[in-house]
Amino acid sequence: MTGTVLVTYGTTNGSTAGIAEAVADVLRKEGLTVESLPARSVASVTPYDAVVVGGGLYAGRWHKDARRFVRRHRAQLAERPVWFFSSGPLDASASERDIPPVRGVQRAMIRLDVQDHVTFGGRLEEGAKGRVAGMILRSGKGGDFRDFSAIEAWAEGVAQALTRR
Repeated sequence: MTGTVLVTYGTTNGSTAGIAEAVADVLRKEGLTVESLPARSVASVTPYDAVVVGGGLYAGRWHKDARRFVRRHRAQLAERPVWFFSSGPLDASASERDIPPVRGVQRAMIRLDVQDHVTFGGRLEEGAKGRVAGMILRSGKGGDFRDFSAIEAWAEGVAQALTRR
């Protein structure tokens, strides 16, 4: 594939954006042209030949910007290869086992014939926005649980699938 790949994401405190940038960096290193943008700022997916969509998980749901992006661009996404990732567990569980997509993401995957989905650990650190985030931090359950080796390995798989097309 010689076209452009969009890596887009919904994030509140930047953790999912960091994962999206890591994915975009790997795709670029593999020779692909990549744009990485917040999901709320993407007006159209028409210029892109493939799309990677990431969303932070909040109370069992994907970030609202990721959900809205998929809904808004459903018809165009169905015409190109798409990959999903989620981020969120604030423990090592995402590195220890495969975590299936939440129900809403699973439904979108079926509708769009998504190539793959993976859940990565999240990050929640001091200064995070939101009342619930504050409660989690006060309980001592914050931290950075993103596994960048796993993120890069998954992105290499995406790149291989795209370069074989």
